[in-house]
Amino acid sequence: MKCEEVGVIEEILPATVMTFDTFTDPPDAVLFPEEADLVRQAADKRRREFTTARHCVHQALERLGVPPVPVLSGAHGEPAWPAGVVGSITHCAGYRGAAVGTAPGTIGIDAEPHGPLPPGVLEAISVPQERRLLRRLEAEHPGTSWDRILFSAKESVYKAWYPLALRWLDFQDAVIILDPLSGTFDARLLVAGPSWQGTRVSGFTGRWMTGNGLVLTAIAMTAAS
Repeated sequence: MKCEEVGVIEEILPATVMTFDTFTDPPDAVLFPEEADLVRQAADKRRREFTTARHCVHQALERLGVPPVPVLSGAHGEPAWPAGVVGSITHCAGYRGAAVGTAPGTIGIDAEPHGPLPPGVLEAISVPQERRLLRRLEAEHPGTSWDRILFSAKESVYKAWYPLALRWLDFQDAVIILDPLSGTFDARLLVAGPSWQGTRVSGFTGRWMTGNGLVLTAIAMTAAS
């Protein structure tokens, strides 16, 4: 699947999830004072990245019908969403985005540059089954950085996992199966999953897309989706 313009992350999320993304750092983006305190000592690059990402959050919340409020950070750096809201934030060089929905549930989104992973990273984040799949995909569908899509999918899995489980999930604690034709992926957990709506979560289903030099992945489990 290909993405061509701003507003792309919405293409791989349910219509009930509100999004906002951008390829630039808008000069008029502003933070709430409490948010500004989080990056007061940060380098300029980090401050601009954070400001634009929170700008995306504020715009997405508005689209959800929630008055924008300061979105601070939890104990492990995760976004502290307002009551009744679930969401996810992502940023990489040249792209920032946010997605929010109505609780209960979870959302995980991730953006990465569309290029091969640095040497040694694939071995650190994958299991043998995944590496065999990547070799087949690379042979059958050349020209796509399948290793980067795998990495991004695992990032989205972690972002979807953490709000439900409130504990760490290692890269090798989930097996990802990528579908090259439908632009979807399945993640099977190799550890005991958290409970959601009375059911034990054993995995996640998500979508992926490429374009504009990016890989984007997304997972959404919400009451309305």
